[in-house]
Amino acid sequence: MALLVTVVAILSQYFVPQMFPPARAVYGTLLGGLLIVYGVPVLIFTFLVGARPLRAAFRHLGTATEAGVRWAGLLLLLSLLVVGVLITLYARFDPSAIHFLSRPNPALQEAAPDPYFWIAFAFVIGAVEETIFRGWVFGYWLQRDPRRWWLHAFWTSALFAGVHLYYGTTYGPIAPVQFTTLFLLGFAYAGTMRSSGGNLVVIAVLHGANDASAFSTLITPVGADLYFLTLIVGGLVLGLIAIIQSTRAPATNLSPFVPPGPYRPELPAAAPSPYPWAYPPPPPSEAPPPATPERSPPGTPPSNG
Repeated sequence: MALLVTVVAILSQYFVPQMFPPARAVYGTLLGGLLIVYGVPVLIFTFLVGARPLRAAFRHLGTATEAGVRWAGLLLLLSLLVVGVLITLYARFDPSAIHFLSRPNPALQEAAPDPYFWIAFAFVIGAVEETIFRGWVFGYWLQRDPRRWWLHAFWTSALFAGVHLYYGTTYGPIAPVQFTTLFLLGFAYAGTMRSSGGNLVVIAVLHGANDASAFSTLITPVGADLYFLTLIVGGLVLGLIAIIQSTRAPATNLSPFVPPGPYRPELPAAAPSPYPWAYPPPPPSEAPPPATPERSPPGTPPSNG
């Protein structure tokens, strides 16, 4: 129910003002539009779902930062490759669609009079959207069915891309190019949330930074390029480190600490913590201390059994 109400509330901005002109007085203002598009979903999820999917929103910041850069950087690189393939196919089979890419982005047109405000406000929108889509929508199903997290990341990311309906109305037949990037970024944010055990702060910042980099092109053409380049390089580096860590053999060295008292065989040192793929992160395991073998007092003859 909450998901249905959310989709209707977000999509209402595309058809309610056209069908009911008096509604333009509400949708036409920034505050009115935000209260309907984002306020209604927040209220309905708060009352019907509660805060449980958001309980770890501020935890594991270090893990979430590393995972966020890795996921977002690698999937952003993947999106560039997929977009390149799509444009090549369009150029081969439907060249007339290419010119739709030159159409101005409606969001950038709206932000043009005050780009600095929208660069800052992008982080507020990023926080709200991530709370709704990754926190409540993906987070709810992640808790119910953690083993198939990838399935829920897939359909929630597709939903996230789909509610950005203005991409379809603006870019027409070549809109799949834009929707591909939105989908893969949504999947990256979902993967980050799972890898970090539910953190939302980092993906909210990444989402906001992504939107802010787009608004920054109204001031300088290189802002978005620098952001994407930094994210991709960071994702490649951290992805390589993740592969090395996940394939490294467990350590077998003995603990350097030998407790005083009667001799006790030392256990191998604990293996390095696994890379945080699980949701939520498993607690550190603590092996019980080995039982101290009983020894006969000095001078006691050995037993012949």
